Amino acid sequence: MSKKSSSATTKISSFVLLVIFITLALSLTALILAISAFSSNGIAAYYLLLIGFLGAALSTYVLFQTRKRIKRLSIKTPSVTTTIECRKCGFKSVRDFQRGDYIFREVDPCQKCNENMLITAIYREVEEKKKRTLF
Repeated sequence: MSKKSSSATTKISSFVLLVIFITLALSLTALILAISAFSSNGIAAYYLLLIGFLGAALSTYVLFQTRKRIKRLSIKTPSVTTTIECRKCGFKSVRDFQRGDYIFREVDPCQKCNENMLITAIYREVEEKKKRTLF
């Protein structure tokens, strides 16, 4: 099975990125205006400074949270396994799933008795989720 390097679930929306970067740019502009306003109007400078820091903090927080959420949402494709058995001698073989496999399909001859082998099971291997501990 082939794995996709970038799927739709691992991309950040361009609109969200645009909003985040516009907010960051406006916050930096407010910080620059706050620095220049300190000489003439002290109260407006404090408000601009507050707006600038809050905007910059919120936009960086949202950017990091969207990146963290995308890492959490990425989907791993589980490995699918096919079990092949010989009807005559009972020899069992396990291999990775191949396109076109289905149950009760006759495949390659047996390694022991040269009789055609039969696919008896197709299943995916489920990995146990690791429990997070606080320590």
